[in-house]
Amino acid sequence: MRTDAEIVGIVGFSSMVVRPSDCLVAIGLGDLPVVATSHLSNLMESASLVTLADFLDTGESTRLTKVGIEVLDSVGIGAEIRASATCTDREGRELTFICDVYEGDREIARSEMKRAVVERVSFLARTAAQSMKGHLPL
Repeated sequence: MRTDAEIVGIVGFSSMVVRPSDCLVAIGLGDLPVVATSHLSNLMESASLVTLADFLDTGESTRLTKVGIEVLDSVGIGAEIRASATCTDREGRELTFICDVYEGDREIARSEMKRAVVERVSFLARTAAQSMKGHLPL
């Protein structure tokens, strides 16, 4: 991974148009045809991944370790929303992002996310081994 000076301050963006399947009612979390909070989180997480695309070394990836979301407003089907994520801090292999979602000039949600940089192969091997523990006969 590149140096702190190169990573801190970088910004990434992602966008989506809210479809009927993205709404609370469609995923069984309520009876309102507004975008689900999980989709707002996914959009912000996607923006954070875009920021890192050119900064990770070969074989590195990241995983979400912590997220706190504040939903300020709602949007319905057909709304075009966009997220931005700014890397604000790096402590060892942990990166902090401040994210937000807007529809036009209206802020819909904001978040602070933390992502851990992992070496892809060893992370997947460790995850598989941990999963197997629960499936082994006694």
